[in-house]
Amino acid sequence: MSDLKTFRRRKDEFFKHDEHSPLLPEQKDGFDGLNYFDENPDLAFVLDMDVFDEHQRVTMQTSTGTPADYLRWGKIAFRVEDQDAELTVFIAVNGGGYFLPFMDATNGVDTYEAGRYLEIDPQADGSFVVDFNMAYNPYCAYNPMWTCPIPPRENRLSVPIEAGEKVFG
Repeated sequence: MSDLKTFRRRKDEFFKHDEHSPLLPEQKDGFDGLNYFDENPDLAFVLDMDVFDEHQRVTMQTSTGTPADYLRWGKIAFRVEDQDAELTVFIAVNGGGYFLPFMDATNGVDTYEAGRYLEIDPQADGSFVVDFNMAYNPYCAYNPMWTCPIPPRENRLSVPIEAGEKVFG
């Protein structure tokens, strides 16, 4: 079984059985797994980040209206369907890793309308693995009690990212 299939199976088990699952009890009853795009190797990249000289503090809007503060850390650039694309990488002010919230042409159709997320980790050589097959819905996609940052305008792509998690339900 591939690493991605194993990851997805474990995530589905967490959603179905764990007390920290974002699913409501009535959602767990009929839950038989999340919806995913088939694995797409064309949407997995090893990229360098253009780190900003100054890490500007920004406030992202959230699904509940509670502001969330982040630092604009750097930019990554890549190509999708012969189109150039670029996204800003953030770090939460209160700590955490590299956060990549984004929206694309699949939102509201195949994927959650308010965008999806990725966490990316630096490699030993300073590059980053950006694998959109790991893109996931924020917890507010399953339960409105969760507060989720909404990707800022600079992270809204016109191209479709047909990889990762699809819309729930």
